[in-house]
Amino acid sequence: MPELPEVETVANGVHQRIHGQSVRSVWTSNKPQTFKSSPEEIASVLTGARIDRVRRVGKTVVADVTQADGATAQFLVHLGMTGRLLVSDPETPVPPHTHAILTLSGGKELRFVDARRFGRLSISHEAYEGPGKEPLTIGVEDFITLFRNRKTPIKAALLNQSLLHGVGNIYADEALHHAGIRPRRHAGRLTRDELTRLRAALQKVLKKAIQLGGSSVSDYVDADGVAGFFQLHHYVYSRTGEPCRTCSTTIERIVVGGRSTHFCPNCQK
Repeated sequence: MPELPEVETVANGVHQRIHGQSVRSVWTSNKPQTFKSSPEEIASVLTGARIDRVRRVGKTVVADVTQADGATAQFLVHLGMTGRLLVSDPETPVPPHTHAILTLSGGKELRFVDARRFGRLSISHEAYEGPGKEPLTIGVEDFITLFRNRKTPIKAALLNQSLLHGVGNIYADEALHHAGIRPRRHAGRLTRDELTRLRAALQKVLKKAIQLGGSSVSDYVDADGVAGFFQLHHYVYSRTGEPCRTCSTTIERIVVGGRSTHFCPNCQK
């Protein structure tokens, strides 16, 4: 599933290519799994609307739009496991599993493609703020407060979207490695210094991943269909049995909260 850096990359790429344009028409596949709002509502709100801004909130791409009558709304795109949001020329063949096409005033099309149909499209008439705190901007004190007295493993706590939205398996593993913290340690037992170190590591890892266009370990591509490169810089994620890039100890894989988890038994205490 695309995580914060991947969704940020997609949102930024789409914004650069289509902001300020109007939606001339909307086509949808009408596959029920894909739509949290009805296809009719999506088409009604978006047709004729101007796309003012495209951004990320948590793991959701949010397009702020102004309708012809001046009303504002938001088009929410959750990429799910395999979703892609592509800006394409009309002449480019439409990929299989395309579920929505927005024809734009600039001559391009915005296409939502999702083979497994875990992605979701919806309309919001209220400001969407996401379920948790923003990892890139949260302050030290707020970060420490999130995990105080929590009895769950820190890896599971990092994946709790009601605490921090946008962090997924890849970046939780990588941040814990850079902070030198074992993923099974109880969140509430981490010291202030350890949580301060974890926040810094998480923000550093996320920012670096955004610079490199995210991690392409499955189906993820950006708005132009280009893969990311951060997977080449993973220290532990999906490197089971390989030497740690820091100390050469063999990377181990365990399961925490039902999720595959990778760590270095020497670097992480």
